Amino acid sequence: MDLEIRHLRAVTAIADAGSLHKAARVLGVAQPTLTAQLRRIEESLGGALFLRLPDGCRPTPLGHQLLARSRSVLADITHLTAEMRAAASSARTPQLRIGSTPTSVLPLWTRRLGVRYPEAQLTAQADVSSNTLLRMVAAGQLDVALVHEMEGTHLRVPEGLRLLVFLEREPAFLSISERHPAACRQTVPLQELADEQWMMDKAADGEWEILYRTLLAAGLTPRVLHGDYSTNRLLVTAGQAVTLCQATSPGADGVVPRRLEGDPIGYRWLLAARSDAQLVSVHDDLRAAYQEAVEQAPLYQAMGPLAFGPAPSTTPSRTSAPRCSAPDEGAAEPSPRVP
Repeated sequence: MDLEIRHLRAVTAIADAGSLHKAARVLGVAQPTLTAQLRRIEESLGGALFLRLPDGCRPTPLGHQLLARSRSVLADITHLTAEMRAAASSARTPQLRIGSTPTSVLPLWTRRLGVRYPEAQLTAQADVSSNTLLRMVAAGQLDVALVHEMEGTHLRVPEGLRLLVFLEREPAFLSISERHPAACRQTVPLQELADEQWMMDKAADGEWEILYRTLLAAGLTPRVLHGDYSTNRLLVTAGQAVTLCQATSPGADGVVPRRLEGDPIGYRWLLAARSDAQLVSVHDDLRAAYQEAVEQAPLYQAMGPLAFGPAPSTTPSRTSAPRCSAPDEGAAEPSPRVP
């Protein structure tokens, strides 16, 4: 006879209750039935699991060994059952999986989407690499992604993705310590940064290459140090480096955004999905969130009207979450790359 989960539960109940009589009541079976079951388990294992004493049952060494493993197995079964029930419930719940390169717009966007689609399970993921996010959308790991493309570079767009130009151009701003000499001015010429060390995340597609090219074109000798976004912020706050930031960046923790004179570097923001319907379902809230972020960035707001791309023509429902295709459902019909 092979051990089954019900056998482990019976042995554990006997040990916890201290007697066959009490364990039988806990399990909701007759005592003779439980006694016969225990006897079959012991015969199958080849040894006694409990000492039958006048005041109850006590585990034998073999019983202690089985109990130790039984409790672990039963705990795993309980956790597995809970996970599978949660997964089944999640599968029945509409999901909306949003991706974005790091931007202050993201939390404003997800907040609005949560209001529009209250019945949906909303998840958000940020990644510094636009190309990584595009691959995740194409693979069905994300439903929609907001990505930026540096001027002078081209993203690698997987076949079949739908792309919408969300914003034609956002100028790249300068992120510097609030103690930096240039922090007292709203606009900073590149030439005043000739002696600065620039900190860039090489995983951010195209950013360091364009910065390097721009500095050379301005007659500067670039000093570029590579690090992740967290390290960037630490060194910029300490005044040991400067870096690029988005115009919507509010600045915080000793760091302030400043406009680069002439706006020599810019981004184009793109919205990517596997279907037009998915683009439509999130576009209006993204646009409102972006405008809200601009209102919190005085330097950017003072630059005037935003160069938004054309909006989708279909109005999204305010109550139904967008349909999220499973990865194996296939991609939408290929569309030409956004020019």
